[in-house]
Amino acid sequence: MNIPASTRLTPACLAAALSVVACDALAEPTTITDVAGREVTLDTPVERVILGEGRQIYLLGALQPDNPFAGVVGWREDFSQADPDSYARYAEKFPQLEDLPTFGGFKDGTFDVEQAAALSPDVVLMNLEARAATEDAGYDDKLAELDIPIVYVDFREDPLEHTVPSMRLMGELLGKQQQADAFVAFAEEQLARVTSVIEEADPERPRVFIDRAGGYSEDCCMSFGPGNFGEYVELAGGSNIADGIIPNTFGTLNPEQIIAANPDHVVVTGGNWDAYVPGGDWVGMGPGADMDAARAKLQALTERTAMTGITAVDTDQFHAIWHQFYNNPYYFIAVQQLAKWLHPELFTELDPEATFKELHQRFLPVDYEPGYWISLNDQ
Repeated sequence: MNIPASTRLTPACLAAALSVVACDALAEPTTITDVAGREVTLDTPVERVILGEGRQIYLLGALQPDNPFAGVVGWREDFSQADPDSYARYAEKFPQLEDLPTFGGFKDGTFDVEQAAALSPDVVLMNLEARAATEDAGYDDKLAELDIPIVYVDFREDPLEHTVPSMRLMGELLGKQQQADAFVAFAEEQLARVTSVIEEADPERPRVFIDRAGGYSEDCCMSFGPGNFGEYVELAGGSNIADGIIPNTFGTLNPEQIIAANPDHVVVTGGNWDAYVPGGDWVGMGPGADMDAARAKLQALTERTAMTGITAVDTDQFHAIWHQFYNNPYYFIAVQQLAKWLHPELFTELDPEATFKELHQRFLPVDYEPGYWISLNDQ
């Protein structure tokens, strides 16, 4: 029998009732609007959450750093594969994460609705990019029949537009509104340290090629259109060479297009992808990265056909940065570092590493470790 959301007991209240202890108050029915524009009514604060992507822990960690996994009853198994270095640091401090049930993805059709239902979640948090696949496969209808709501968040498809409302939305769901507001205030303050300077100085914009996951495969070259890292470049005072060629957030440039554009800077996004491409040519950025190995791999990427004769190679303005900045609420750190590379004369006082350390100290459950960027121009 389905119990209406407005009268359904929370798990805590149910436990109290079973032990013959009075349950004085029910969770508050709340109607929220998610980043897909859907109105969803559910009891808040939620107590049992399934993460449709493991890397949503980047957001949860900032909202409840003492125990980022509080209330998480299951999650998609991607964090340990896409960002194993961060996963290891979370696992060391919060070993209970290794006991959480894991799921396949909605996009690849491997999500198990029955397994999810058995965990009695109050909500399933899904990334906006998976909405079409979720609806095509009928997951939304199946979960609705079980009185399990889906709420969409986004920090990947359009991080500049959606990260702030996603943080506030999750803060509302978890009863962590103050923490969400504090994080948002910090993020907006740090982003303004770049955008206000660029707006006032109106500098000449260097041409920039963002080499998405360079070295991940032999194909060249994935990049970003007007969104995500492409937008980070524009905020940092650069001109994204893929803008106008790649119409959407993600796409590909061929070597001839890159050579013709002759970028002044190349920024390779990198990570530890041994789970996907063992021993690959990708540049292993992330906490605790081996910087000597990263530099050697970055140097090797300058020798590809697409880099032939371009200014960025000739001047050593060839950089690498942590790929996961495209997929988490720390995007403003990437904008600061890009600004330092593109306009060092304007940002002599800006220290992105100090900003990232402060972010960790004030908001995150794990300690800061360097390894998130490198440049062939470093002395």
